[in-house]
Amino acid sequence: MIYVVATSQVKPESREAFIAGARECIAATQKEQGCISYESHTSIHDPNTFVVVERWASREDLNAHGKSAHMKTWRALSAPLKVAPTVIEIISGATVETL
Repeated sequence: MIYVVATSQVKPESREAFIAGARECIAATQKEQGCISYESHTSIHDPNTFVVVERWASREDLNAHGKSAHMKTWRALSAPLKVAPTVIEIISGATVETL
């Protein structure tokens, strides 16, 4: 099983647009092959920090997710809404990979 933790810092004025776009992306992602869970959470310390916690059956399923049409759309839509690029950690067994 593969776990992913993706953290995004969003511009305060872009928060609602980010949430709306994330909802669409999450709904599409949850239908993907190998997606065990895909949930977005708001930080309790900062309402403009969002953390997506994902579980995938395999690295191949995760790789396919990254190439999906809805993820390409989401990356283009969300990029200008964020303060900085999303920090992504991929956890597989005892290995943590940061992108």
